[in-house]
Amino acid sequence: VQLQASGGGLVQAGGSLRLSCAASGSIRSIEAMDWYRQAPGKQRELVAAMTAGGHTNYADSVKGRFTISRDNAKNTVYLQMNSLKPEDTAVYYCHAGLIRYWSGSYESERWGQGTQVTVSS
Repeated sequence: VQLQASGGGLVQAGGSLRLSCAASGSIRSIEAMDWYRQAPGKQRELVAAMTAGGHTNYADSVKGRFTISRDNAKNTVYLQMNSLKPEDTAVYYCHAGLIRYWSGSYESERWGQGTQVTVSS
């Protein structure tokens, strides 16, 4: 499977961005699709996660501002980011957990390439 992320960019504080991440391949299902971020000099952290059944989890720092959603039929996950702050500046990575293929095989996880989000003050 390949995870292709898009939607990053430069935005002023208070603005919005929408990230997308599409998984391609002969995929039967993906249990979890998540967004992580890593700022310079910091560890990678979970931003938002969503299971195939719709259960969501957010980092406290983004609750009420970010919304994760999925289109299971398209194996795509989105991250709507509103009221962006300079501290949201980071490289954002999409992550897929427990990927099942139509061949019957599975993969425990896969990371996508990062997309840069820069929020200016």
